[in-house]
Amino acid sequence: MLSKQKMARINELANKSKTSGLTDKEAKEQSKLRKEYLETFRSSMRKTIENTKVFDPEGNEVTPKKLQQIQKKKNLH
Repeated sequence: MLSKQKMARINELANKSKTSGLTDKEAKEQSKLRKEYLETFRSSMRKTIENTKVFDPEGNEVTPKKLQQIQKKKNLH
């Protein structure tokens, strides 16, 4: 997860971009921060999905086979 300071800076640059525009240096910084944010988000989402088990209303596990293979490979379940 990104720090509060980095998230605040992302929002600050986004607002400035909409109002007065960014300098080249700020645009590069914004691009770098966005990339870092997306990498962090994707990693977190991947971990969440990999740790998920799916059950039907009767209580039977119906986790997709591909996900089960990933979980076995990583010794998650």
